[in-house]
Amino acid sequence: MSERPPKTIFLTGGSGLVGSHVAEEAIKRGHKVKALVRPSSDTKFLDSLGVEKVIGDLADADALRRGVEGADWVVNSAAKVGDWGSLEEFRRINVEAFRLLLDAACDAQIERFVHVSSLGVYEGRDHFGSDETVPTAAQALDGYTRSKVEAEALALEYVKNRGLKLTAVRPGFIYGERDRTVLPKLLNSLRSGVFRYFGSGDQALNCIYVRNLVQAIFLAAESPTAVGEVFNITDGKRVSKKEFVGTVAKFAGLKEPKRHIPLWLARLLANLLERRAIRKGATTPPLVNKARYKFLGLNLDFSVEKARRVLGYDPQFTTEQGLKAAIADLTQA
Repeated sequence: MSERPPKTIFLTGGSGLVGSHVAEEAIKRGHKVKALVRPSSDTKFLDSLGVEKVIGDLADADALRRGVEGADWVVNSAAKVGDWGSLEEFRRINVEAFRLLLDAACDAQIERFVHVSSLGVYEGRDHFGSDETVPTAAQALDGYTRSKVEAEALALEYVKNRGLKLTAVRPGFIYGERDRTVLPKLLNSLRSGVFRYFGSGDQALNCIYVRNLVQAIFLAAESPTAVGEVFNITDGKRVSKKEFVGTVAKFAGLKEPKRHIPLWLARLLANLLERRAIRKGATTPPLVNKARYKFLGLNLDFSVEKARRVLGYDPQFTTEQGLKAAIADLTQA
């Protein structure tokens, strides 16, 4: 139970990986949670916590206004995610619908707003300890990351022009219990034997266990010095692709993959296959595309020293502990 006065928190993306953990932690701390959920969403977990449901979606201005009514904080963890699709599709939710939420929060004079952004806002290149002084990317590799760049810029405009007390956290690759998309896909590729490292596999992966991320979200909401700031958030220690995937394989009882694709070939295939898929109007991504090359091929090492210094962020779980919990949860599901 938190010693701070309880808050009413309006949460978007409540039925997702991040949102469900924010709701769980908020209830543990004695806060009240209102969650925006679509009529088709699986809300069993939220119901078990006693979360108040606001039926609608991020593009529903009326639902957003109902959600912020009486709320002290807003945590926006909703987004259209994925490594395939047009910029317009991602922009419609991640930017234009997000604007409706920002307007509603301003009109309701929300006390604090935490926006879950992404480390994808940085340029799609190798990073070696990049911190928040590095500019965001003018051109992103894919529609999702481009829309996240635009969404974060929009959010900071509301801080400057409308006085919204907002903080943006930039998580990397999020994993954890109740993940029903990314880790299951990785496990399927490991089981089927199709997984390949791009290059040596020694490149850093910017991973973040969901419970560490939630810790950072609450620190951001509680810190008066965090308003108008952005923070990189990872597990806090360098983890290579090989270490991450090998740990997943170990906890799942699978053989660690040994096969590699030369980095130059992976880059070539990403460009060629993506261009061909776009030309054919494919609705699903090719096996190798630019987003997957970024995930597996680039060195993605980002500094979290600002979060440590300003927020007092000190990750409570190691990547190994997080993966053990996540894989155990998947095998029990």
